[in-house]
Amino acid sequence: MRLLKKGCIFGNERCHMYTVEWQKRGLPHVHIILWLKDKIRPESIDKVICAELPDSKLDPSLYEIIRTTMIHGPCGHINKNSPRMLNGNCTKKYPRCFQKETQTGEDGYSQYRRRSPDDGGIVTQIKGNNVDNRWVVPYNPVLSRTFNAHINVEFCNSVKSVKYTCKYVNKGTDQATFGVKDQDEVTRYESGRYISSSEAVWRILYFPINERFPPVMHLSVHLENGQRVYFTEDNVIHKIINPQKTTLMAFFELCQVDNFVKTLLYCEVPAYYIWKNSKFYRRKKRKGCFWLSGNQERPGFGKSIYCTSWQC
Repeated sequence: MRLLKKGCIFGNERCHMYTVEWQKRGLPHVHIILWLKDKIRPESIDKVICAELPDSKLDPSLYEIIRTTMIHGPCGHINKNSPRMLNGNCTKKYPRCFQKETQTGEDGYSQYRRRSPDDGGIVTQIKGNNVDNRWVVPYNPVLSRTFNAHINVEFCNSVKSVKYTCKYVNKGTDQATFGVKDQDEVTRYESGRYISSSEAVWRILYFPINERFPPVMHLSVHLENGQRVYFTEDNVIHKIINPQKTTLMAFFELCQVDNFVKTLLYCEVPAYYIWKNSKFYRRKKRKGCFWLSGNQERPGFGKSIYCTSWQC
């Protein structure tokens, strides 16, 4: 993350998020999403993402790294017994098609340049099989050379990729369903999370598992007396008579006593107020909020620039 944020190998970042996960064999891996201040244009994709084998004579070290860490499978017709096979097809859609030029895909991901051997593409030997650019997982040469590990890099240029952005990255650890039979011979199904020993140590030592920058605060939006209320059998009457205040209700009350908040939009309030005990309190030290419109100046705070992208 320090290399991506400070090194700016993809450009200056606007915001980011990541989640660390563990596979059942205990290996940790991370899913990282970057939003850039200057978007990567289609004609610039080849400068940061590659899906081809490098020339072994011009760059032997990178060639060996990509050959050993960024080749998918092989599966398909080369290895039909691969665990990635389902109904005779690779679940990751390998081998990919040859591409003379990079094209923006219709499913939210780009179709990267994968030149055939006739067009100058490189061919290598893996487990006795000839492997060409159709089997290369997209990568960034700087990251691969630095860490010598499997690092898949993709360019998300469509709203269709929001499923990966908002669902897969935040899905949590692997989940398993198992059955338990009691003495009554009644089968009960329970869901549980698999936690490996390495994940347990990671959590015990309080290593970071996820991060989101800048932080996001949820602001309630509802009709009058239409807010969501959680209650139990014991406190249902109390909750009906004295429902807990929402951020929207507190915002309206704050406007009645604070002239400064009248100059703000509802989504701008967290930049100058903190939410505590169902009430907004003025910040003693200003902190940025990504919902605030960029390049604005408020009395006593000066001028600041914030991210305004809804994708954050």
